[in-house]
Amino acid sequence: MTHIDHIGIIVADLERAVEKLAALFGPATIKELPDVGLRVAEFQAANITIELLQYRGEAAFARQVMGERLGLNHISARVADTDRAVGELKRSGFEPMAGFPRQGAHGRVAFFHPDPVSGLLFEVCQGD
Repeated sequence: MTHIDHIGIIVADLERAVEKLAALFGPATIKELPDVGLRVAEFQAANITIELLQYRGEAAFARQVMGERLGLNHISARVADTDRAVGELKRSGFEPMAGFPRQGAHGRVAFFHPDPVSGLLFEVCQGD
């Protein structure tokens, strides 16, 4: 059975979003990912991580991967081996984005081009 590791939500103001959602999910952990131009806040719920993402500066790589739209952005499945999962998904017709796999906020990750049927932006991640 596939384990959903986290959902990613793009926000305009990370501090305000964290303050608002802390009432629902408790305290957040903040991560800085300057190499891709992101600030990330993570809330740990019982069954999933809620990841808030705010672009920093130009954030060219992050914007290229995740786009400009605020709100629910992507779903990430946890895998034991990112490279193997990418190979299997490619054989099933999924197309990984350029620059992946690479190190991300949740270990080794790979994003795939949005599915033309559902519009879903999908990621796999291999935990640290």
